[in-house]
Amino acid sequence: MELFFLLLLVVLMAFALGSGFPVAFALPGSAILTIAIAAGTGYLFAGETGAYFSHGGPGQWLSAGVTNFRGIYWEAERDTLIAIPLFVFMGIMLQRSKIAEDLLVTMARLFGPVPGGLGISVVFVGALLAATTGIVGATVVAMGLISLPAMLRNKYSVPLATGTIAASGTLGQIIPPSIVLIILADQLASAVDQAGSLRQTLYKSSTGEISMPSDYSVVSTSAGEMFLGAFLPGLVLVGLYMLFILGFALLKPSSAPAVHEEGTFTRGFALKVLITLVPPLALIFLVLGSIIAGVATVNQAGAIGAVGAMIMAGYRLGEGKRGAYSPAILSILALLGLAVVVSFYGSVNIKLIQTSDDVVALVLALIAVSLLLIAIFWSGWRTLAMGNTLRGVMVETAKTTSLVFIILLGAAMLTAAFRAFGGEELVKNFLLGLPGGFWAQFLIVMLVIFVLGFFLDFIEIAVVVVPIVAPILLADPGANVTAVWLGVMIGLNIQTSFLTPPFGFALFYLRGVAPAVVKTIDMYKGVIAFICLQLVALGIVGLYPQLVNYLPNRSSLLSETAPPPQNPRLQFCMEKRSYEQFQKNGDSILAAIQSAESIDMSYLPEDIREDVAEGFEKAREALPAMEAIREAERAVAEAAVDYRPIHSNVRRLERDAGRLQERIERLQLIVTRSGETGVYSAEQGERAQERIEVLTAEREALLAQIPAEWEEVHDVFAKVQKAEDAARLSYRRTVDDAYEPVVELKQILQDADLVASFKPELESLRERLPELKPKEAVDAIADMRSRVGDAEGTGDIRDGLTEARSIMRSNEPDVAAAQAEIDKSIAALEADLAWRRKGAEEILPKLNAYDAAIAGTIGLRLQPRLPRDIALDVASCLSHHRDISLGF
Repeated sequence: MELFFLLLLVVLMAFALGSGFPVAFALPGSAILTIAIAAGTGYLFAGETGAYFSHGGPGQWLSAGVTNFRGIYWEAERDTLIAIPLFVFMGIMLQRSKIAEDLLVTMARLFGPVPGGLGISVVFVGALLAATTGIVGATVVAMGLISLPAMLRNKYSVPLATGTIAASGTLGQIIPPSIVLIILADQLASAVDQAGSLRQTLYKSSTGEISMPSDYSVVSTSAGEMFLGAFLPGLVLVGLYMLFILGFALLKPSSAPAVHEEGTFTRGFALKVLITLVPPLALIFLVLGSIIAGVATVNQAGAIGAVGAMIMAGYRLGEGKRGAYSPAILSILALLGLAVVVSFYGSVNIKLIQTSDDVVALVLALIAVSLLLIAIFWSGWRTLAMGNTLRGVMVETAKTTSLVFIILLGAAMLTAAFRAFGGEELVKNFLLGLPGGFWAQFLIVMLVIFVLGFFLDFIEIAVVVVPIVAPILLADPGANVTAVWLGVMIGLNIQTSFLTPPFGFALFYLRGVAPAVVKTIDMYKGVIAFICLQLVALGIVGLYPQLVNYLPNRSSLLSETAPPPQNPRLQFCMEKRSYEQFQKNGDSILAAIQSAESIDMSYLPEDIREDVAEGFEKAREALPAMEAIREAERAVAEAAVDYRPIHSNVRRLERDAGRLQERIERLQLIVTRSGETGVYSAEQGERAQERIEVLTAEREALLAQIPAEWEEVHDVFAKVQKAEDAARLSYRRTVDDAYEPVVELKQILQDADLVASFKPELESLRERLPELKPKEAVDAIADMRSRVGDAEGTGDIRDGLTEARSIMRSNEPDVAAAQAEIDKSIAALEADLAWRRKGAEEILPKLNAYDAAIAGTIGLRLQPRLPRDIALDVASCLSHHRDISLGF
C-alpha cells in the first residue's frame, strides 16, 4: 500500500503542476492530500492512521514539517538563506535603474565590428549581469527588448539571435552570485550530514571498526564555496558560447555579420564605455572578491552588493542632473579613507583605545563611516524620490523572496511525505542496485534532472530532487566527490531547465517581448545548440573536478581561519608534496642536517642538547620513512589489481543482502503487529511471513555467492593496507619528533631578552616580601611565577619561586626561607642567561638556516599554518577526487 500512496503523491503533484496550479501550493498541497488520504484509509481499514506509512505516521510527518518550518524561518544559524533577498534586491535594483540597458547598448557598439560581435556582446553582458543580478527573467526581457531588434536589423540569423539571448540570460543561474547556488548549498548542507552517517555506517559494517578516519569523511560546502566553485565553470560556459558564435560567424558570415558604426571609437565613446563598464565590474569585484579573499561572508557580500547597486542606481537615475555623481563620489572617498586608516593604523576597535594614535584612527574611521552612511542614505532617497524606484524594488524583492521561501517550505513537506511512504528507500535501492557504481548512479540522476528541466523550474528541482539523491551520491567512497562539485554539476544541469522546450522559462520570457516576425519554432531551434554547449560544459567540469574544487580549497587554505597543517584531511597531499621535495632537494636537506649536527652546543643544558641531538637523528630518518610510505603505496597498488574486482563484487552482494534484510525487518514488524488485537489482520501477517521466507532465501542465496576465499583475500589486503597506514603514522611521528626540539630551542634562545627582564622584578619581589602579608606574598609570587613561565625553558627559574610560594602558603610562613628560594631563582636566571645569550649569538643564526632548509618538509606539520606556495600545491592536490573505496 505504501507504493500506492507514493504513486498517488507523484500523480497529484504532476497533475497540480501540469494544470498550472501555483508551485508554491502544488507541492505542499499534494503532500497534505496524500498524507490525509493515507491516514484516513489506514484508520478505516486497519484501525491505525499510520498503518500505510513506511516510517511513522501522519504525526511524525507533521513533526517533520514543523521542524522544517522552524529551520527555514526561525533559525538564525541558517544564514545561507538570508543572502537570497539581498542578491534579489541587488539584481532588481540594477535592472530598474537601466544600468543593464546601458551595458547592452554600449557593449553592442564596442563588439559590433567583430564577426558575430553583437552576439558576443550579448554573451558578455549576460555574464556581467549574471555576476551582478542573477535574475533570469529580467535579464532575458531586457536583452530581448534591446538586442534582438538590433540583431534582426543587422540580418542576424533568427535562431542564432534568439538562442544567444535566451542562453545568455540564463548565465545568472551558474555565475555567482546566484540564487540557485544558495539554495543548492542550503540543501547540500543537510545532505552532507546524511551522507556522512551513511558512510560511517558503511565503514563500520565493512571493517567492524567503530570510528572512521577523519580523512574519509564527506566534505561539506557552503554558499561561499559554491560561489567559488561555480566561478570557473561559469567562465568555461561563457567561453564556449563566445567561441560558438565566433565560429558560426566565420563559417557563415551572412548569418552573423560584423556591424560597423561610424563614430564609435572616439574619446567620448571611450569615456562612455569606462563609465558604463567600470562600476558593474567594481561591484562584482567587491561582492565576489570579498568572498574569495575571505574578507566577507556570503551574507555580508550580499549586503555590499545591495548597497552598491543602490548607489549605482542613485547616479544613473539622476543622470544629466547637477550633482548626479555626488553620492557615488562621496562613497568612493569614504571607502578610500577607510582603506587608508586600516593600512596605516590596522584594525580600529573602540574598546581598545590606549594611545593617541588609536584616538586619531578612531576619529578618522568615524568620519569615513559617516560619509559612507550619508552617501548610502542620499542614494536611497534618490531611488525613492525618482519614479518611486526603491519602493518598487523592495516590493518585487519581497515577492520573489517570499515565493522562494514558500517553495522551500512546500518542498520540505513534499520530501517528508515522500520519505514517509518509503520513496527515499525506493530511490536508494534503485540507484545502489545499478551496475557501474557511482558513475551509473550519477548519470541516471543527471538525466532525470535534465528531463525534469523540461517541465519544472530550477527551485522545484533543487529542493525536491537534491535532498533525495545527494546523500546517496555523496556517501559513495569510490568516487568520493565533494559537495561543492556535486552542487555545481547539478547547477549546470538545472540551468538547462530555462532553455529546454516546451516549458523553458527563458523561452517564455523572450517570446513575450520578441516581435511577431520571430517564430516560436525558430526560438526552439536556436536554443538547441546552446543546450548542447551546456552539456559539453557539464562534461568538461565532470572530467576536470579541479575546475570546481580548486578555488574553494585555495580560499580555505589561504584564509585567516585556515585549517592547521596537522589537519588529517591535508596529510595525504602534504606528504605527496614532501616526497617530491625530498626527491628534488634531498641532498641539500641532508647537507643542512649534517651542518646542524656540527653546531657547537656543548654549553647548553644537557637535557636540551639531548633533545636536539635526537631531533637531528629523527630528521635523518624522515627521508627513509617517506620512502617507506612510497613502498607501501606501491604494494597497495599492486595488491589492489587483483583485490579490487573481488572486493567490488563482495561489497555489492553484501549491500544487496543488506537491503533485503531491511525489508525483512519491516515485514517482521507487520507480523508482530498482526492478529486480532494488532494493527494488521491475520491474513496480512501470514502474507508478510511468506514474503519473509522468500526474501530470506534470496538473501542467503546472495550471501552464498561470496567466494570462499574472500576472508583470506580480505585479510591479506588489509595487512598491506595497514602497513601503509603504519608507514604514514611512523613518518608523521618521526618528523614531529625531529622538528619539535628545533622549535623549542629557537624559542628558548629568542627569549633571552625576555628572561633578562625578569631579574629586576625578582629582586624587587625579594625586597618587598617582608612587607607583604602571607596571602599577598603568595599572590605576588604566583603572578611572578606565571610571568616567568611565558618564556620557554624557564623550569629551573620557576622551581625556586614554586618553593617560595609553598613556604609562604604554609601554616608557619618563613619570609627568610622564601627569600632564599627567590635567591636561587635569581642565580638560576643568571646562569640561564649566560648560555642563552651566547646561544642567541652563535647557535640561533645557524639554527634559523637549518629551519629554513627543512620547514617546508620535515617541519611542515608543526608550522602555525601552511606557507602560501605549499598551500597552493595542497589546494591543487585536494581538488582531485581520491578513490577511498578499498578502505571500506
